Amino acid sequence: MEIQTLNPTTPRQRQRIEAFLKRNGLRFDDMHYYAAITDDDGEMIAGGGLKGNVIKCVAVDDAHKGEAIANTLISHLIAHANEEGHSNVMLFTKPKNRQLFESLSFRLLAEAPEAVLMETGIGGINNMVEQLKKIKEEGEVCKENNQECKKKEKTNLNITTPQHLNPSTPQPLTTTTPLRGVVVMNCNPFTLGHRYLIEQAAKQVERLFVMVVREDCSLFAYAERKAMVEQGVAHLKNVTVIDGSEYAISQATFPTYFLKRLDDAADTQMLLDLDLFRRHIAPALGATVRFVGTEPTDRLTRRYNQLMHEVLADVRETARLEKEGNAVSASRVRKAMEQGDMSTIRQLVPPTTLPYIIAHLATQALQAELDTTPKPGLVDKDNNGAHRDMDYALMQRSIDTLHPYFVKLALLGCADALPTHTSIRDIGIEAEKAMLSATNGVNTHKGALFSMGLAVVAAAHEERKIAANEEQILKERNGGEDVLVSLQTTIKALAASFPDTSGTHGSKAKLLSKGTTAIKGALDNAREGYEMLFAEWLPFYIERRKERDAHTLHKTLLRIMCDLDDTNVIYRTDLATAEEVKLESRALLDNFSKAALKNMDRHYTTRNISPGGAADMLSLTIFIGSIQT
Repeated sequence: MEIQTLNPTTPRQRQRIEAFLKRNGLRFDDMHYYAAITDDDGEMIAGGGLKGNVIKCVAVDDAHKGEAIANTLISHLIAHANEEGHSNVMLFTKPKNRQLFESLSFRLLAEAPEAVLMETGIGGINNMVEQLKKIKEEGEVCKENNQECKKKEKTNLNITTPQHLNPSTPQPLTTTTPLRGVVVMNCNPFTLGHRYLIEQAAKQVERLFVMVVREDCSLFAYAERKAMVEQGVAHLKNVTVIDGSEYAISQATFPTYFLKRLDDAADTQMLLDLDLFRRHIAPALGATVRFVGTEPTDRLTRRYNQLMHEVLADVRETARLEKEGNAVSASRVRKAMEQGDMSTIRQLVPPTTLPYIIAHLATQALQAELDTTPKPGLVDKDNNGAHRDMDYALMQRSIDTLHPYFVKLALLGCADALPTHTSIRDIGIEAEKAMLSATNGVNTHKGALFSMGLAVVAAAHEERKIAANEEQILKERNGGEDVLVSLQTTIKALAASFPDTSGTHGSKAKLLSKGTTAIKGALDNAREGYEMLFAEWLPFYIERRKERDAHTLHKTLLRIMCDLDDTNVIYRTDLATAEEVKLESRALLDNFSKAALKNMDRHYTTRNISPGGAADMLSLTIFIGSIQT
């Protein structure tokens, strides 16, 4: 017998794994590594795989059970996971296999009727428990040093709660201890509804722990979601925001390959997650109450709440906060983001969330420009345009790299006073270095970083002013037009603090003009508050969008190309070609067809024409269109 390594992503080897698993009553699941034990004839008699530090799809043919093959296989998988940097290894399996894996040094983490979760190795859940205990103890030290907290503790002495949670059976409230509670939430993004739930829960306990779901499969990354929560509840002195559990079991992480019925997957996943909370998280925090919001629409969340009541001793539901007859929810915020409805967003989130939304709208605008296909001479989903050093994947990597810096710029702008040129420049330099590192030195978005960065700072500052005196400001600004005027004024003020540039495409293009025409670079346009954008391109874009024109972005790009002195075109070609681009764009816009746009793309690619400045202005137009109201 020998161990062979199979690649689950290779079609032929995956088929071999699938056939073996089917023979043993299992289904294939997502894995990056699979080890097979074969007999002398090369037939697979046992196998098991890995996805990160999770062992999956372990099976041994009936004829070879009892031969210690499982020991050899599991030892191999653990060693391989260790080599990949995982000090502890987990597995999901059927309850009947629990004793087998306990004999192989695995310990139980959680159990449900259809599955158990186990782990082996150094640290693991014990490390998490110790960290949670430390957080609890640090809070108790702070309480002892705070007279106000002491008074509050005395007022809570009539509350009876258990000192700890029994791992197997919910216990009644029997002893007099400080009452602690937990809220677990995703916050994608953090809304007034989330804040309301936390505020209501905080009134009922001496100390409340808010755990943000760690799994990164949301629009907003975990670090952003946690920061939003921390800033949104900073006024609540008895609330501590803690890291989400690395052991949270979700639909994305829970494997179903060993379940007889896929219908059992959701309940099994939820029960394991709740059992983990009950056995490990709640006792470590000394928490006896779990708080949750009511769920009127989502079936799975409503089922999770139901199971929570069955599994945990003390679950308290708070009715969802409503605005205009509808529950305040993160999904409503995300929908408003898609629609560019900032006025609705303001009604659904606290001011502390707005910088993160603004940053995401900026990133989404860059993404929308990149995804617009076809584009003349520019990188899109079909081709690289006139660029030999760029492609779609590189541009995507650049956008992903820049996003955290848009968050930093938005947070910088969210202040009573406009930030200094130096503070903006420092973040910009940091962002540019990160971009060049991610793209191996290729300048993918330097121009967009400048224009979008200024707009992000300005937009966040405007939102700060509105939040400070919302009723008065919105009354003075009669509709979206006045909002845009104020935003434009702020952009001008920010750009005025920037010194003249040298070495950029814009500065070099101005030199090429030799004074024969008034070429404006990126900084010149910013200092003028992007006059053409606010006066011409944005209204054009908004009108096309209202008409639900399928080619809104293509036509808006052409509209920009009609007017813009694109220094990228001038730098790559000459002034005469730049004027031709304007005329050709006008002609195509007047008689638009996608086929003609593709022809322009081929023509510009051949002639090395790349209207990169127009692409940056398209992104900026999309962004400002998303925050105009």
